[in-house]
Amino acid sequence: MSGFEEAVSAAPVTLPRPALKRMIALVRTLFALSRNQRYREYLSPLLPEVARFDPGHDAVMMGFDFHVTGEVPSLIEVNTNAGGGLLAHRAQHPGEAAGTLALPRRLEEPLRQSFLREMEAFSAGRQLLPRRLAILDEQPAEQFLYPEMLAFRELFTRWGIPALIADPQELRADAEGVFHGDEPVDFIYNRHCDFYLESEPMAGLRAAYLARKLCLSPNPHVYGLLADKRRLALWTDRDVMASLGVSPAELDLLAETVPESRLMGAMARESLWQERKAWVFKPVDRFGSRGVLLGRKISRSRFEQLEPEQTLVQRLVEPSVTASGDEVMKTDFRLYAYRDHVLGVAARLYQGQVTNMRTPGGGFAPVHIR
Repeated sequence: MSGFEEAVSAAPVTLPRPALKRMIALVRTLFALSRNQRYREYLSPLLPEVARFDPGHDAVMMGFDFHVTGEVPSLIEVNTNAGGGLLAHRAQHPGEAAGTLALPRRLEEPLRQSFLREMEAFSAGRQLLPRRLAILDEQPAEQFLYPEMLAFRELFTRWGIPALIADPQELRADAEGVFHGDEPVDFIYNRHCDFYLESEPMAGLRAAYLARKLCLSPNPHVYGLLADKRRLALWTDRDVMASLGVSPAELDLLAETVPESRLMGAMARESLWQERKAWVFKPVDRFGSRGVLLGRKISRSRFEQLEPEQTLVQRLVEPSVTASGDEVMKTDFRLYAYRDHVLGVAARLYQGQVTNMRTPGGGFAPVHIR
């Protein structure tokens, strides 16, 4: 657990209260947008089949990542399977349950309500507790956040929910349901990054999900509505958003908080190359900063290799900085949320091109609101 525990910084980070208010307002605006029928109808032909299917529930813990300039937040990415909540709490409350896998009691009730509401919505009120829950990831024991998964397993067990941590290939799944050995699994807390269930190991889970045999949270539907990076390009198209019934106040909020974003294929390639230093290039099907390229660092040959319809180009917003000892760290912020309810705020300190948990003295840091 040493590497996990070391991903916590003691350096305090200041977040201006006006910025936090805008961040919360954006989270609530995007949730409302995901409920907008005209928005859903507009997206439907653009989504893969599995994402058009509405399971009737949401994403149990989402993350909204921001850079903050002065008092102005800029949304960098939306995540449906955001991790690091335990580390964020450890940073905010150093010494509390240090060296253990225990989740703090003050976090239990909001998390419990999130999971219970998911099960209730999935079952149309017929079932409040899962019979068995699986925390799912690819080779979970090798993941950096595996200790956090262990903490969640303990939490579910304390709630009276039999729980396990599994790789997809450890489960037997098809349109009849999901099983671990001979035991049925009816809820999966999905930490896997095959967001649209496209890979072969996820095929059985996809079949069970589409057959409504499984409460999968987060799920492809919510990912398609809010976390697919292509949505950033839509949210910054004021004319299209206005045509979908988004109010002038909401349009202004989107313009203030979502940096200009476009698919590379919609831009003049040579002009984009000349202006590359003002942009960030992001593959639409990757996560956690993987494959992200700063325009000022990209070579011409790498630029030419980018797939125009699979690359999001986003206006560069530099992260703020925080002093950590003798080092200056780049800083980003994450709001954890369920539906339109904010569960907490975190800061992450790092050096290098993109957010990482490897910088000595970096990691999740305490946040002071002023």
